[in-house]
Amino acid sequence: MSGEAAKPAFLEVSLTLERRHVEVAEELMLAQGALAVTLTDHGDTPLWEPGVGETPLWEAVRLTGLFDPAVDRERLLAALALLPLEKEPETSGLDDQPWERAWMDRFEPMRFGQRLWIVPTGATPPDPSACLLHLDPGLAFGTGTHPTTRLCLEWLDGAGLDGNGVLDFGCGSGVLGIAAALLGAESVLCMDYDPQAVWATDQNAERNGVAERVRAREGDRPAAGAWDVVIANILAGILERLAPELVAAVKPGGRLLLTGILEEQADSVQARYREAGLDLRVSGATEGWVRMEGVRS
Repeated sequence: MSGEAAKPAFLEVSLTLERRHVEVAEELMLAQGALAVTLTDHGDTPLWEPGVGETPLWEAVRLTGLFDPAVDRERLLAALALLPLEKEPETSGLDDQPWERAWMDRFEPMRFGQRLWIVPTGATPPDPSACLLHLDPGLAFGTGTHPTTRLCLEWLDGAGLDGNGVLDFGCGSGVLGIAAALLGAESVLCMDYDPQAVWATDQNAERNGVAERVRAREGDRPAAGAWDVVIANILAGILERLAPELVAAVKPGGRLLLTGILEEQADSVQARYREAGLDLRVSGATEGWVRMEGVRS
């Protein structure tokens, strides 16, 4: 057996530069043979909800390129030195792995409300007697870690869903719809425009033994029908645009739950839903996000 260390699968090169130089830097990296280029925030400038057609960037950007480890490093660094960098490029070797799933190593069981726990695949539940949602999000959004998902799950835990029909619009991994089923909902329809989300929801429903009560369907408009509870955890702009359809999906006396709304967007969302015939109130907030709910008269 050889004592030599395994060679890295990639050379990672990271640059820090101002936003106005990013496009040129990206083109230069690709011209030098970059296999992939990613952009991340180097400062602390959150980008919440850009306008239609906008592709904003942070003031200070960290641009990272992946290269074949056999690349001529001296030539590569000499080319990158032509850029107005804030500091010298950083280089490191990088092993190959399934990157889209590597974050799962840091995904731990989480509690929401009094009864509900989300338990990632392979983890040991802290309280086996609790209401346990075993989750593998695949590549779809929805693990419970985002503030908007937490706000929804905490609401569901105390909502009293026995016998209810629930529509989870923009379902991602299906976490909200499956939680509703585990907490007593009689039937749940999960919808998302992303086929990967539909697949993940089907898999997670099967994993949690609720496949007979949870259906997943691809679509970008709320399903027509009358539901006891309608949940939508999506961006405020989409919530406003779909207000008439989301309200119409709630049966008289039924409840509408919305998240994905920043605190400063709440008034606008509230006004739009009042126009559509349903009064909303803020019933929870965390980390700059709010949860809004209302009952259809």
